[in-house]
This record gives sequence, structure tokens and C-alpha cells, in this order.
Amino acid sequence: MATPGVGGDQTVAPRAVVTRFAPSPTGYLHIGGARTALFNWLFARRHGGRYLLRIEDTDRARSTDAAIAAIHDGLGWLGLEGDEPAVMQFARTARHAEVAAALLASGHAYRCYLSSDELAARRAAAQAERCPFRLKSEWREADGADAPAGTPHVVRIKAPTAGETVIDDLVQGQVTVANEELDDFVLLRSDGTPTYMLAVVVDDHDMAISHVIRGDDHLNNAFRQLAIIDAMRWERPLYAHIPMIHGADGGKLSKRHGATGVDAYRDALGILPEAMVNYLLRLGWGHGDDEIISRDQAAQWFDLGGVGKSPSRFDLAKLQSLNGHYLREADDPRLAALVAPRMALAPALALLTAAMPVLKVRARDLNELAAGAAFLSATRPLALDAKADGLLGPDARSFLGQVHARFAAQNDWTTAALEATLKSMAEELTVGLGKLAQPLRAALTGQATSPGIFDVLVLLGREESLARIADQAAPVPVAP
Repeated sequence: MATPGVGGDQTVAPRAVVTRFAPSPTGYLHIGGARTALFNWLFARRHGGRYLLRIEDTDRARSTDAAIAAIHDGLGWLGLEGDEPAVMQFARTARHAEVAAALLASGHAYRCYLSSDELAARRAAAQAERCPFRLKSEWREADGADAPAGTPHVVRIKAPTAGETVIDDLVQGQVTVANEELDDFVLLRSDGTPTYMLAVVVDDHDMAISHVIRGDDHLNNAFRQLAIIDAMRWERPLYAHIPMIHGADGGKLSKRHGATGVDAYRDALGILPEAMVNYLLRLGWGHGDDEIISRDQAAQWFDLGGVGKSPSRFDLAKLQSLNGHYLREADDPRLAALVAPRMALAPALALLTAAMPVLKVRARDLNELAAGAAFLSATRPLALDAKADGLLGPDARSFLGQVHARFAAQNDWTTAALEATLKSMAEELTVGLGKLAQPLRAALTGQATSPGIFDVLVLLGREESLARIADQAAPVPVAP
């Protein structure tokens, strides 16, 4: 058996590091799959290896072109496409059958002629006796020549029946299974097509995969797959089985917890890819107390020893908080380009870009950025939300009339000059600055919350600002 290497990082064998992500194209790229892809990508980068992508499309009934496209789309968004063009598993069917034939020739596999009815009866008997069903086929050691001509059959592996199989898993530790618990699983179906169990092993070998990093729901499969590997006298890969991701309630992450596909976090929730990558990295892996970890840092630090053995809990609030950090760090033109399609009526891209520095400080996602920017392109007269309307009583509208008169006489339309003017007015009227600023915010944006009011005035410009104020202001009495 291959054993972990020695030295600083005890998760690296002396051979070249090659990892793979192997999704089944039956739907979107889900969160757990994205994390698996990330861990494989990081491990390969850390050790100067290769990260490959394999689309396991042998389930022809469920595999779709749309799902394949969705997987590539999600991986592309996260920057986790393979280092080489993806391998399509179904296209390798002939190679899988070739290995099954080799196992038959070497006596490590056999043709089983048990019918589906016979198998069903044996399963029912095991269930009645309340014991696990493990097939003991009389065809294992029989002479296939005795089979009736033309009788359908499958090809089964001859799993070991004595001793035990041990895996030194790089996350789970040493795991042992008694070989008597293994079954003679099917390699080729009765129509000659390979099963998943065979195809995975053959593809991993032919792709020179050194480390199989995947979810721990595949741990039991590893023991069965080793039966093929050992029978072919191939080198065993090193295994690392990562715990599952659970929802906040501790249950396996599913649709009842909300979105489970990465496309939903991008499209519906407005999450940035760098935030999602950082969050997935910290979902079950740690590096001291570091929370904000860039992709470059992660590629330098990642090791399988930092992966926990317990399931992680997905926390949307933490993801949104992390996303807020990356929004503040993002380039303004990039954010403007991402936000504009989310707005029913988007302003000019230049104006949206100019607004980003004051908008992104309070937003957690692209949707909140879009909502915060809506005032830039709102049409007059502005529709007021309930809170804004509540700020515009008779006294407030009277104040707005005076503010309009003072601002209309002002030529210096900068934040500093406008702030000085409004503060001076508040002192003259002997009211707090909020008595003027809050109605002003409502008049300019239609909302009770917004970026700094002086930033809003500058972004809207002199003419638009004065027009919006006039729409909500009470006329200023003219002295007789």
C-alpha cells in the first residue's frame, strides 16, 4: 500500500501530485462539489501538481448537456476549471470494458448469470432475516460454459473474502474493513456497459491520479474500488475523504436550507466569486485564526492536515459578511458592471462607477448595491417608501424649502461646501443637523437610508438635486 510521505507536509507521496474533480452532470454545481473542487485545486497548486476535471456522464438517463454546461459555468466563475480539457467518462467505455476483460482473464472477475428475480428473492430473504445483503453467487467459481446459451449475464469482481483492507486516509485517519463485508459488485452490466465503480478506478489510474480527494460519502466505495486496483496490480492512490456540509440545523445541506447550487449564490444572492472561494475554504479547513484568506495565500498554506473530521455547517450570514469585505476591496468599474444588470433602470456606467466608493461601504452583496444605487436613476417625482414619507411632515417640508433656496444660491457644489452650508443653516434655525439632513435624504432618494447625504448631492449633481428638493419642499414665504 502507498503510504503518506514524510517531512514537513505528511500528505504528499513521493510521486507527482495529480488531483481530480469528477462531478456527475445530473444538475447544477452544488456547494459541496465546489468545495471538493477547490480543495483538489489548492492541493495541486500547493505541491506544483496538476488539477484535472472529469465529467462522469456514464449515467446516460440523467446526464444532460445543460448540466455539463452548468458545471463548467460554475467552475469557471470560481476559477476552478481543470488544467487540461475535461475528460468525458462515457467516451472511455471501450477502455473500461477492456479492463473488465483483463480481470476476467486473470480470474479476478466472473460472469454471473443470476437473474433479476433471483437477486430480488435473495435480497428479500436477507431483509426478512434482518441482516445485510451480501451476494454469494454460485457463479463465482463455476464454469461459465455451463451457462445456458444466450443467457444474459453481468461481470462481477471477485472481492477478497478473508483478512481486512486498511486505508490510511489523509483526513479520516486509518480506517479498516473486514473483507468478508465486501461484495462482488458489478463491473459490466448485462448490456455490456461499465458501472460507475469500474469506470472511476480505470479513469483514475489512466489519468495518473495520485490523491483522491472527495466527500466522505465515498469512503465505503474506496474499499470496494481497491479490489479492482489490487487485482490489476496498479498503484493505490492516496485517499482523503472530506466530511459533508450540513445546514445550520445540523442536517445534510439540501434545498430546504435554501440555495445549494453555486449559480444561485452568484445570480440570485449577488455573491462575488472570491468571497465564495474564501468561504468554502474556511468551511472545514483552517489556518490558525485567519478568516480573510486570498487565493494566493490559500495555495501556499493549504494542507489536508488542516481539514477537520466533523461536518461543517453552512452559515449564510457569515458568507454575506465575508462578501461585504470583498465588495469593499473590489474595483469600482468591475462592481458597476456587475450591478448595472441588476437594476430595473440603470444609470450611466460612469455615474454608477463614481458612486461605488460610497455605496459599497454599507452593502453585503450585489443586490444591496443595486438597491442602494437605485436613487441615481430614479425618475421624478420620486416614489417615497413609507419611512421616507414619514420624514416629510409640514415642518420638514418647510425646512426643505429653505434648504432649496440656500443651495440654489450656492455655486460650490462639493461635499465640503454643501456640508458647511447645511450646518450653518442648522445653527441659524437652532435645530439639530438631522432635522435638515433626514428630510433632505428622503427628498433626494425616496428612502430613509442612503449613502452620506452630501455624497448623494454631489453624485446627483446640482440641477437634479435642486429639482428633487423642490418636488417635496413647501414654498418659502416671500417677504412683503
